[in-house]
Amino acid sequence: MIKEKEIKTEEKCCSDYVFKRGKHHHSGCNCSQSSALYGLGVIGALFYFLQNAATFTAVIVGIFKSFFWPAFIVFRVLTDLKI
Repeated sequence: MIKEKEIKTEEKCCSDYVFKRGKHHHSGCNCSQSSALYGLGVIGALFYFLQNAATFTAVIVGIFKSFFWPAFIVFRVLTDLKI
């Protein structure tokens, strides 16, 4: 059985990861600013895609597109580069 003191020394939090028994695990604390940038992108994409949505189906498609806009950008770039 592992003592409580040994557990505390094994679980050291270094900003984004928790060191646990020789492996790095994500601790759940997100200190990066990329999630804030993605959130702003989602809000901007919502305004863009819902601006001309006239039907309920167009609203649903616009919401879907606003969450997955980075995938559309990567697809378009790879298509244009013919990769």
